[in-house]
Amino acid sequence: MSMTTNRIAEIGMMVGDPARASILAALMDGRALTAGELATVAGVTAQTTSGHLSRLTQSGLLAMEKQGRHRYFRLAGPDIARMLEGIMQIASSEVAVNTRKLSTGPRDASMRRARTCYDHFAGKLGVAIATSLVDLGYVEFDGDSGIVTEGGMQALTSMGIDISGQVAKKKGARPVCRPCLDWSERVPHVAGRLGAVICRHYFDQGYVRRLNDSRALEITPPGQQALRQMFNIPAL
Repeated sequence: MSMTTNRIAEIGMMVGDPARASILAALMDGRALTAGELATVAGVTAQTTSGHLSRLTQSGLLAMEKQGRHRYFRLAGPDIARMLEGIMQIASSEVAVNTRKLSTGPRDASMRRARTCYDHFAGKLGVAIATSLVDLGYVEFDGDSGIVTEGGMQALTSMGIDISGQVAKKKGARPVCRPCLDWSERVPHVAGRLGAVICRHYFDQGYVRRLNDSRALEITPPGQQALRQMFNIPAL
């Protein structure tokens, strides 16, 4: 028990520093960034950023990759992104005194509309896709788990979203499909390997593109058409 509580305390301390929290949030779109880029995001010196990155890497929250003279940092895995999304969800809940208004999620309308949550879609786009997958019978959610039905496998493959090679998984591997409570919409979007494959397919086809080099996404006209044809989703 002490090891577990110590680990919780360690992670809390890592995330609790404002500069480190900024670094982790900047990596929530799944990309790898350099120390210099992360120093700009965190608003601290290069030397201070180096110390933060070292501690985050040692704690298992970040992974570091070397390419030539450069070092790139990314989140250590989707479980880290899931943890951060949960923290963001709690942190964004603001109940103002003497007001009935409940404010949740990001204030930026473009982030609420469509964004990446590590390697899958979130916001209204992610929720709309998840809702459609369930309504069409392609996916079934049960608590914190999910499955892709046989009909769903066939339909998705016909759309160019082939996850047949994702089904056979080793013990402890990332689940094929699971619901992920959306930070802004407060209902699930689809995560797991299915969510990642759909996201990658949409980027590859030019259906979505990043806005201002951020997590926020623009749905292109071909993307709007694809949403209607693939998932019967009206314009977002």
